[in-house]
Amino acid sequence: MSTITATPVSGLTDEQVDFRDAIRDFAERECGTAEQREKLTDGYTELHNQEIYEKLAELGWLGVTVDEQYGGAGAGMVDACIFLEETMRGLVPIAGYGVSQIVAGAYERFGTEEQKNEMLGGITSGRVEAIAMSEPEAGSDVGNLKCKIERTDDGYVLNGQKTWISAAHLADHILVIGRSDSSGSKHEGLTMLSVPTDAEGIEINGIQTMGGKEVNDVFLTDCHVSADRMLGEEGNGWIQLMAGLNVERLILAATALGIAQRAFDDVLDYVKERKQFGRPIGSFQTLKHRIADLATELECVRLLVYDVARKVDEDPTRMLPREASMAKLKATEVAKACSLEGMQMMGGYGYASEYDMERHVRTSLVMSIYGGTNEIQREIVSKTYGL
Repeated sequence: MSTITATPVSGLTDEQVDFRDAIRDFAERECGTAEQREKLTDGYTELHNQEIYEKLAELGWLGVTVDEQYGGAGAGMVDACIFLEETMRGLVPIAGYGVSQIVAGAYERFGTEEQKNEMLGGITSGRVEAIAMSEPEAGSDVGNLKCKIERTDDGYVLNGQKTWISAAHLADHILVIGRSDSSGSKHEGLTMLSVPTDAEGIEINGIQTMGGKEVNDVFLTDCHVSADRMLGEEGNGWIQLMAGLNVERLILAATALGIAQRAFDDVLDYVKERKQFGRPIGSFQTLKHRIADLATELECVRLLVYDVARKVDEDPTRMLPREASMAKLKATEVAKACSLEGMQMMGGYGYASEYDMERHVRTSLVMSIYGGTNEIQREIVSKTYGL
């Protein structure tokens, strides 16, 4: 990868610019060559490298939004988006980061002091955490959860199956959302429990995907956890989930923005160097105009993502259903467009595993599905207009 093609984000402080540049330097040093990336990912099958992750922890970057008393930097979502965009653009294999930050947000909002010390301190030091919502019959319809939570004299017992759980195979704990009371509406009676991944009665099985080792089935069979593993209030899980949607969708949007930018950078380098009919293929109008369109889309996405991040930083308690859903929707669609157009412009080379582009395609295709499908994001946006 040669030149940085992204237009700088306006409104960044000097410290944020230095942070961005430091991440770029780290990515170039640790993951800058195809040989490095292949080794770090075990032939592009592992999406997370714990050694790299712990190096980032030592630099203090994994806890960018976590309060300083728990080992974090105490910064905001703009800084988190910078970190996500630049690590994804640099192809740093840290698949456990995004979901760990979603879990961190839940503990920051609803955790006891003891829970915050354990979970937030662990995340900032390099531990991966996961969250389990989806079930075989509860994907987009999250309220249809059936995983059963029953109280016991000294805690809770869980029974059920969770599926498509990101990073569960890497995590120390999984924050499980299950049903503790079935007497009310489907959005009532949900409870959050932190289940250690070495607990008796939990089984984690990887789901084979074209993107590598990322998601899992989680089976819970008479799995017992102590009462202090409950997060927030019993039966209040739905409200607690909704409180984190701004951050979750921003994390996904910034991740997609980074992948989109990398796909754009890679294809731009390619069309400048590849020659046909005696000249670089990027000099032909068909490709020049495609590049111009993708560049324009990228800058629109960047403005949207960082604008939403600033709104969250101004008032972390403010719900932004329209803006956060727009950011996730637009960023993931542009990531797909950059990757698929990049493959088309590179021709057969875009399909070859020798190049990163075919992996950008595999990574970007699922982005419009996880974290709330883009069809659901469109539903949310339309509802904010009274439709």
